[in-house]
Amino acid sequence: MKTQIAIIGGGPSGLLLSQLLNRAGVETVVLERTSRSHVLSRIRAGVIESGAVDVLREAGVGARMDREGIPHEGCYLSDDELMVRINFHELTGKKVMVYGQTEVTADLYDAQDAMGSTIIHGVENVEISDLDTETPFVEYTKDGVRQRLDCAYVAGCDGFHGVSRKTIPEEKRREFERVYPFGWLGVLSRTPPANDELIYANSRNGFALASMRNKMLSRYYVQVPLTDKVEDWTDERFWDKLKSCLPSETAATMATGPSIEKSIAPLRSFVNEPLRWGRLFLVGDSAHIVPPTGAKGLNLAVSDVHYLYHALVDAVKTGSETGIDEYSERALKRIWSAMRFSWQMTTMMHQFQGEDSFAAQMRKSTLMHLSQSETARREFAENYIGLPY
Repeated sequence: MKTQIAIIGGGPSGLLLSQLLNRAGVETVVLERTSRSHVLSRIRAGVIESGAVDVLREAGVGARMDREGIPHEGCYLSDDELMVRINFHELTGKKVMVYGQTEVTADLYDAQDAMGSTIIHGVENVEISDLDTETPFVEYTKDGVRQRLDCAYVAGCDGFHGVSRKTIPEEKRREFERVYPFGWLGVLSRTPPANDELIYANSRNGFALASMRNKMLSRYYVQVPLTDKVEDWTDERFWDKLKSCLPSETAATMATGPSIEKSIAPLRSFVNEPLRWGRLFLVGDSAHIVPPTGAKGLNLAVSDVHYLYHALVDAVKTGSETGIDEYSERALKRIWSAMRFSWQMTTMMHQFQGEDSFAAQMRKSTLMHLSQSETARREFAENYIGLPY
Protein backbone atom coordinates (compact mmCIF):
# COMPACT_ATOMS: atom_id res chain seq x y z
CA MET A 1 0.00 0.00 0.00
CA LYS A 2 1.15 3.56 -0.65
CA THR A 3 0.04 6.96 0.64
CA GLN A 4 1.39 10.46 1.04
CA ILE A 5 1.08 10.70 4.84
CA ALA A 6 1.12 7.69 7.16
CA ILE A 7 -0.57 8.56 10.46
CA ILE A 8 0.19 6.30 13.42
CA GLY A 9 -2.67 6.53 15.91
CA GLY A 10 -6.41 6.92 15.38
CA GLY A 11 -7.28 9.11 18.34
CA PRO A 12 -8.50 12.70 17.94
CA SER A 13 -5.13 14.13 16.87
CA GLY A 14 -4.56 11.52 14.16
CA LEU A 15 -8.13 11.74 12.91
CA LEU A 16 -8.09 15.54 12.87
CA LEU A 17 -4.81 15.63 10.95
CA SER A 18 -6.20 13.13 8.45
CA GLN A 19 -9.41 15.12 8.10
CA LEU A 20 -7.62 18.40 7.38
CA LEU A 21 -5.12 16.83 4.99
CA ASN A 22 -7.77 14.96 3.01
CA ARG A 23 -9.83 18.13 2.66
CA ALA A 24 -6.70 19.78 1.22
CA GLY A 25 -6.24 16.96 -1.28
CA VAL A 26 -3.42 15.15 0.54
CA GLU A 27 -3.81 11.37 0.92
CA THR A 28 -3.49 9.67 4.30
CA VAL A 29 -3.71 6.24 5.88
CA VAL A 30 -4.42 6.03 9.62
CA LEU A 31 -3.14 3.02 11.58
CA GLU A 32 -4.73 2.38 14.99
CA ARG A 33 -3.82 -0.36 17.46
CA THR A 34 -7.24 -0.69 19.11
CA SER A 35 -10.81 -0.96 17.85
CA ARG A 36 -13.00 2.01 17.01
CA SER A 37 -15.31 1.19 19.91
CA HIS A 38 -12.34 1.27 22.29
CA VAL A 39 -11.19 4.66 20.99
CA LEU A 40 -14.72 6.00 21.46
CA SER A 41 -14.98 4.60 24.99
CA ARG A 42 -12.19 6.80 26.34
CA ILE A 43 -13.46 9.48 28.74
CA ARG A 44 -11.23 12.50 28.34
CA ALA A 45 -11.20 16.29 28.33
CA GLY A 46 -14.25 18.44 27.88
CA VAL A 47 -13.02 22.05 27.53
CA ILE A 48 -12.00 23.26 24.05
CA GLU A 49 -10.01 26.45 23.59
CA SER A 50 -11.22 29.22 21.32
CA GLY A 51 -8.53 28.51 18.72
CA ALA A 52 -9.20 24.77 18.78
CA VAL A 53 -12.89 25.44 18.17
CA ASP A 54 -11.89 27.36 15.02
CA VAL A 55 -9.68 24.49 13.82
CA LEU A 56 -12.51 21.97 14.26
CA ARG A 57 -14.80 24.22 12.24
CA GLU A 58 -12.12 24.57 9.57
CA ALA A 59 -11.92 20.77 9.44
CA GLY A 60 -15.68 20.57 8.77
CA VAL A 61 -16.49 18.87 12.09
CA GLY A 62 -17.91 21.79 14.05
CA ALA A 63 -21.63 21.55 13.28
CA ARG A 64 -22.68 19.23 16.14
CA MET A 65 -20.27 20.96 18.51
CA ASP A 66 -21.92 24.29 17.73
CA ARG A 67 -25.38 22.78 18.26
CA GLU A 68 -24.73 20.74 21.39
CA GLY A 69 -21.61 22.26 22.95
CA ILE A 70 -21.90 24.77 25.78
CA PRO A 71 -19.99 28.05 25.30
CA HIS A 72 -18.51 29.25 28.59
CA GLU A 73 -17.59 32.85 29.21
CA GLY A 74 -15.71 32.13 32.43
CA CYS A 75 -14.86 29.76 35.26
CA TYR A 76 -14.57 29.89 39.03
CA LEU A 77 -11.62 29.34 41.34
CA SER A 78 -12.31 28.77 45.02
CA ASP A 79 -10.45 28.37 48.30
CA ASP A 80 -12.83 27.08 50.95
CA GLU A 81 -15.55 29.78 50.89
CA LEU A 82 -13.73 32.32 48.69
CA MET A 83 -15.07 32.19 45.11
CA VAL A 84 -13.38 34.14 42.31
CA ARG A 85 -14.89 34.27 38.81
CA ILE A 86 -12.56 34.70 35.83
CA ASN A 87 -14.63 36.30 33.06
CA PHE A 88 -12.90 35.16 29.87
CA HIS A 89 -15.18 37.04 27.51
CA GLU A 90 -14.93 40.33 29.35
CA LEU A 91 -11.14 40.08 29.68
CA THR A 92 -10.24 38.68 26.24
CA GLY A 93 -13.35 38.86 24.05
CA LYS A 94 -13.28 35.06 23.67
CA LYS A 95 -14.95 31.97 25.13
CA VAL A 96 -14.21 28.27 25.55
CA MET A 97 -16.50 25.44 24.48
CA VAL A 98 -17.55 22.59 26.79
CA TYR A 99 -17.80 19.57 24.49
CA GLY A 100 -16.39 16.14 25.32
CA GLN A 101 -13.34 14.74 23.57
CA THR A 102 -15.31 11.55 22.94
CA GLU A 103 -17.83 13.61 20.95
CA VAL A 104 -15.05 15.30 18.97
CA THR A 105 -13.65 11.86 18.11
CA ALA A 106 -17.08 10.57 17.04
CA ASP A 107 -17.56 13.63 14.79
CA LEU A 108 -14.14 13.04 13.22
CA TYR A 109 -14.90 9.37 12.54
CA ASP A 110 -18.19 10.33 10.86
CA ALA A 111 -16.45 12.93 8.71
CA GLN A 112 -13.64 10.55 7.75
CA ASP A 113 -16.14 7.85 6.82
CA ALA A 114 -18.09 10.33 4.70
CA MET A 115 -15.01 11.18 2.62
CA GLY A 116 -13.84 7.56 2.40
CA SER A 117 -10.58 7.98 4.29
CA THR A 118 -8.57 4.85 5.07
CA ILE A 119 -8.47 3.97 8.79
CA ILE A 120 -7.08 0.55 9.67
CA HIS A 121 -7.82 -0.74 13.17
CA GLY A 122 -6.25 -3.64 15.02
CA VAL A 123 -2.69 -3.14 13.78
CA GLU A 124 0.18 -4.62 15.79
CA ASN A 125 3.99 -4.52 15.91
CA VAL A 126 4.32 -1.21 14.07
CA GLU A 127 7.83 -0.35 12.84
CA ILE A 128 8.83 2.90 11.14
CA SER A 129 11.85 2.76 8.82
CA ASP A 130 14.07 4.86 6.50
CA LEU A 131 13.10 8.17 8.07
CA ASP A 132 16.36 9.72 6.87
CA THR A 133 15.44 9.08 3.23
CA GLU A 134 12.78 10.42 0.86
CA THR A 135 11.03 7.05 0.92
CA PRO A 136 10.14 6.13 4.52
CA PHE A 137 7.79 3.23 5.17
CA VAL A 138 5.78 1.68 7.96
CA GLU A 139 5.41 -2.04 8.56
CA TYR A 140 2.69 -3.56 10.71
CA THR A 141 0.83 -6.78 11.36
CA LYS A 142 -2.88 -7.03 10.63
CA ASP A 143 -4.79 -10.27 11.22
CA GLY A 144 -1.49 -12.14 11.46
CA VAL A 145 -0.19 -10.85 8.12
CA ARG A 146 2.82 -8.54 7.88
CA GLN A 147 2.08 -5.51 5.67
CA ARG A 148 3.98 -2.47 4.40
CA LEU A 149 2.84 1.11 3.89
CA ASP A 150 5.07 3.36 1.77
CA CYS A 151 4.73 7.11 2.28
CA ALA A 152 6.38 10.51 2.03
CA TYR A 153 6.02 11.50 5.71
CA VAL A 154 4.97 9.87 8.99
CA ALA A 155 2.91 11.58 11.70
CA GLY A 156 3.25 9.96 15.12
CA CYS A 157 -0.10 10.48 16.87
CA ASP A 158 0.05 7.28 18.91
CA GLY A 159 0.26 8.62 22.44
CA PHE A 160 2.75 8.43 25.29
CA HIS A 161 3.20 4.65 25.07
CA GLY A 162 3.28 4.49 21.27
CA VAL A 163 6.14 3.50 18.99
CA SER A 164 6.67 6.86 17.27
CA ARG A 165 8.63 8.71 19.94
CA LYS A 166 10.69 5.60 20.70
CA THR A 167 11.69 5.41 17.03
CA ILE A 168 13.79 8.54 17.52
CA PRO A 169 17.24 7.39 18.74
CA GLU A 170 17.49 7.83 22.50
CA GLU A 171 20.68 9.87 22.22
CA LYS A 172 18.93 12.29 19.84
CA ARG A 173 16.02 13.24 22.11
CA ARG A 174 15.62 14.98 25.44
CA GLU A 175 12.79 14.23 27.84
CA PHE A 176 11.56 16.60 30.54
CA GLU A 177 9.23 15.22 33.18
CA ARG A 178 7.52 16.15 36.43
CA VAL A 179 5.47 13.41 38.12
CA TYR A 180 3.00 14.68 40.70
CA PRO A 181 2.46 12.71 43.93
CA PHE A 182 -1.32 12.45 43.54
CA GLY A 183 -4.02 11.61 41.03
CA TRP A 184 -7.53 12.65 40.08
CA LEU A 185 -10.45 10.38 40.84
CA GLY A 186 -13.05 11.18 38.21
CA VAL A 187 -16.75 10.36 38.23
CA LEU A 188 -19.30 10.76 35.44
CA SER A 189 -22.95 11.00 36.54
CA ARG A 190 -26.28 11.69 34.86
CA THR A 191 -27.00 14.71 37.05
CA PRO A 192 -27.28 18.43 36.35
CA PRO A 193 -23.96 20.23 36.93
CA ALA A 194 -23.27 21.75 40.33
CA ASN A 195 -22.75 25.14 38.68
CA ASP A 196 -23.30 26.71 35.27
CA GLU A 197 -19.51 27.13 34.87
CA LEU A 198 -16.55 25.03 35.97
CA ILE A 199 -15.35 25.34 39.58
CA TYR A 200 -11.70 24.61 40.37
CA ALA A 201 -11.77 24.21 44.14
CA ASN A 202 -8.89 24.29 46.59
CA SER A 203 -9.78 23.58 50.20
CA ARG A 204 -8.43 22.29 53.47
CA ASN A 205 -9.77 18.90 52.33
CA GLY A 206 -7.92 18.94 49.01
CA PHE A 207 -8.59 19.77 45.39
CA ALA A 208 -11.81 19.17 43.47
CA LEU A 209 -13.17 20.10 40.05
CA ALA A 210 -16.86 20.45 39.24
CA SER A 211 -17.19 20.13 35.47
CA MET A 212 -19.77 18.91 32.96
CA ARG A 213 -20.38 17.40 29.54
CA ASN A 214 -23.90 18.74 29.02
CA LYS A 215 -26.90 19.97 30.99
CA MET A 216 -27.65 16.50 32.34
CA LEU A 217 -24.19 14.91 32.40
CA SER A 218 -21.67 16.02 35.02
CA ARG A 219 -17.97 15.26 35.38
CA TYR A 220 -16.40 15.63 38.83
CA TYR A 221 -12.90 15.05 40.19
CA VAL A 222 -11.23 14.92 43.59
CA GLN A 223 -7.55 14.72 44.47
CA VAL A 224 -6.48 11.29 45.76
CA PRO A 225 -3.18 9.59 46.72
CA LEU A 226 -1.54 7.53 43.99
CA THR A 227 -1.94 4.46 46.21
CA ASP A 228 -5.75 4.67 46.05
CA LYS A 229 -7.72 2.33 43.80
CA VAL A 230 -11.13 2.89 42.21
CA GLU A 231 -12.50 0.03 44.31
CA ASP A 232 -11.66 2.03 47.45
CA TRP A 233 -14.20 4.68 46.51
CA THR A 234 -17.92 4.00 46.79
CA ASP A 235 -20.24 6.58 45.26
CA GLU A 236 -21.23 7.73 48.74
CA ARG A 237 -17.62 8.27 49.76
CA PHE A 238 -16.92 10.19 46.56
CA TRP A 239 -19.87 12.56 46.96
CA ASP A 240 -18.97 13.22 50.60
CA LYS A 241 -15.39 14.05 49.63
CA LEU A 242 -16.45 16.26 46.73
CA LYS A 243 -18.88 18.25 48.86
CA SER A 244 -16.23 18.77 51.54
CA CYS A 245 -13.96 20.43 48.95
CA LEU A 246 -16.53 22.71 47.31
CA PRO A 247 -17.84 25.99 48.77
CA SER A 248 -20.69 25.16 51.15
CA GLU A 249 -23.36 26.99 49.12
CA THR A 250 -22.52 24.92 46.04
CA ALA A 251 -22.26 21.67 48.00
CA ALA A 252 -25.66 22.23 49.62
CA THR A 253 -27.53 22.51 46.33
CA MET A 254 -25.71 20.07 44.01
CA ALA A 255 -27.46 16.94 42.78
CA THR A 256 -25.85 13.53 43.26
CA GLY A 257 -26.54 10.15 41.74
CA PRO A 258 -25.05 6.81 40.70
CA SER A 259 -21.73 7.00 38.86
CA ILE A 260 -21.71 5.72 35.29
CA GLU A 261 -17.91 5.86 34.98
CA LYS A 262 -15.20 6.08 37.61
CA SER A 263 -11.44 6.16 37.09
CA ILE A 264 -8.19 7.46 38.59
CA ALA A 265 -5.71 9.37 36.44
CA PRO A 266 -2.15 10.12 37.63
CA LEU A 267 -0.84 13.62 36.95
CA ARG A 268 2.39 14.30 35.11
CA SER A 269 4.05 16.92 32.96
CA PHE A 270 6.16 15.57 30.09
CA VAL A 271 7.81 17.05 27.00
CA ASN A 272 9.95 15.35 24.38
CA GLU A 273 12.33 17.39 22.22
CA PRO A 274 12.55 17.49 19.26
CA LEU A 275 9.16 16.84 17.66
CA ARG A 276 10.77 15.96 14.32
CA TRP A 277 13.22 13.27 13.34
CA GLY A 278 13.85 13.04 9.60
CA ARG A 279 10.42 12.52 8.05
CA LEU A 280 8.73 11.64 11.35
CA PHE A 281 6.71 14.24 13.27
CA LEU A 282 5.37 13.79 16.80
CA VAL A 283 1.89 15.10 17.57
CA GLY A 284 -0.14 15.29 20.80
CA ASP A 285 0.47 12.85 23.63
CA SER A 286 3.34 11.16 21.80
CA ALA A 287 5.26 14.39 22.35
CA HIS A 288 3.84 15.88 25.53
CA ILE A 289 1.58 15.24 28.51
CA VAL A 290 0.06 17.94 30.71
CA PRO A 291 -1.85 17.68 33.98
CA PRO A 292 -5.58 18.07 33.32
CA THR A 293 -5.71 21.07 35.66
CA GLY A 294 -5.47 23.64 32.89
CA ALA A 295 -7.50 21.68 30.26
CA LYS A 296 -4.60 21.71 27.80
CA GLY A 297 -4.16 18.08 26.66
CA LEU A 298 -6.52 17.92 23.68
CA ASN A 299 -5.99 21.60 22.95
CA LEU A 300 -2.22 21.23 22.61
CA ALA A 301 -2.78 18.28 20.27
CA VAL A 302 -5.02 20.48 18.11
CA SER A 303 -2.38 23.22 17.90
CA ASP A 304 0.26 20.62 16.93
CA VAL A 305 -2.08 19.41 14.19
CA HIS A 306 -2.64 22.99 13.02
CA TYR A 307 1.09 23.61 12.58
CA LEU A 308 1.82 20.22 11.00
CA TYR A 309 -1.16 20.25 8.65
CA HIS A 310 -0.08 23.52 7.03
CA ALA A 311 3.55 22.36 6.90
CA LEU A 312 2.71 19.06 5.23
CA VAL A 313 0.38 20.64 2.67
CA ASP A 314 3.17 23.03 1.67
CA ALA A 315 5.71 20.20 1.48
CA VAL A 316 3.49 17.89 -0.60
CA LYS A 317 1.91 20.46 -2.89
CA THR A 318 4.68 23.04 -3.38
CA GLY A 319 7.84 21.24 -2.33
CA SER A 320 8.56 23.90 0.30
CA GLU A 321 10.10 22.41 3.44
CA THR A 322 10.10 25.64 5.45
CA GLY A 323 7.03 24.60 7.44
CA ILE A 324 8.28 21.12 8.30
CA ASP A 325 11.71 22.54 9.21
CA GLU A 326 10.04 24.97 11.62
CA TYR A 327 7.37 22.62 12.98
CA SER A 328 9.20 21.41 16.08
CA GLU A 329 10.32 24.86 17.21
CA ARG A 330 6.91 26.48 16.58
CA ALA A 331 4.96 23.75 18.34
CA LEU A 332 7.36 23.55 21.30
CA LYS A 333 7.09 27.28 21.95
CA ARG A 334 3.36 26.93 22.53
CA ILE A 335 3.76 23.60 24.35
CA TRP A 336 6.11 25.07 26.95
CA SER A 337 3.79 28.05 27.50
CA ALA A 338 0.92 25.64 28.21
CA MET A 339 3.21 23.54 30.43
CA ARG A 340 4.00 26.59 32.52
CA PHE A 341 0.33 27.47 32.92
CA SER A 342 -0.68 23.91 33.82
CA TRP A 343 2.21 23.58 36.30
CA GLN A 344 1.33 26.95 37.85
CA MET A 345 -2.36 26.05 38.15
CA THR A 346 -1.60 22.58 39.53
CA THR A 347 0.68 24.06 42.17
CA MET A 348 -1.88 26.72 43.07
CA MET A 349 -4.81 24.33 43.48
CA HIS A 350 -3.42 21.13 45.05
CA GLN A 351 -2.10 20.01 48.41
CA PHE A 352 1.29 18.29 48.35
CA GLN A 353 2.19 15.58 50.83
CA GLY A 354 4.49 16.83 53.55
CA GLU A 355 4.00 20.52 52.76
CA ASP A 356 4.11 23.08 55.53
CA SER A 357 1.54 25.70 56.51
CA PHE A 358 3.35 28.29 54.37
CA ALA A 359 2.31 26.46 51.16
CA ALA A 360 -1.39 26.65 52.06
CA GLN A 361 -1.08 30.36 52.75
CA MET A 362 0.59 30.90 49.39
CA ARG A 363 -2.35 29.23 47.64
CA LYS A 364 -4.77 31.46 49.50
CA SER A 365 -2.69 34.54 48.74
CA THR A 366 -2.54 33.68 45.03
CA LEU A 367 -6.30 33.38 44.82
CA MET A 368 -6.77 36.57 46.79
CA HIS A 369 -4.48 38.34 44.32
CA LEU A 370 -6.61 37.07 41.43
CA SER A 371 -9.74 38.37 43.17
CA GLN A 372 -8.22 41.85 43.50
CA SER A 373 -6.20 42.28 40.30
CA GLU A 374 -7.79 42.58 36.87
CA THR A 375 -4.32 42.26 35.34
CA ALA A 376 -3.84 38.88 37.06
CA ARG A 377 -7.28 37.71 35.96
CA ARG A 378 -6.58 38.77 32.37
CA GLU A 379 -3.29 36.86 32.32
CA PHE A 380 -5.09 33.78 33.62
CA ALA A 381 -7.92 34.17 31.09
CA GLU A 382 -5.54 34.61 28.15
CA ASN A 383 -3.83 31.34 29.01
CA TYR A 384 -7.02 29.43 29.76
CA ILE A 385 -8.84 30.35 26.54
CA GLY A 386 -5.64 29.50 24.64
CA LEU A 387 -2.63 31.44 23.44
CA PRO A 388 -2.67 32.34 19.72
CA TYR A 389 -1.28 29.83 17.22
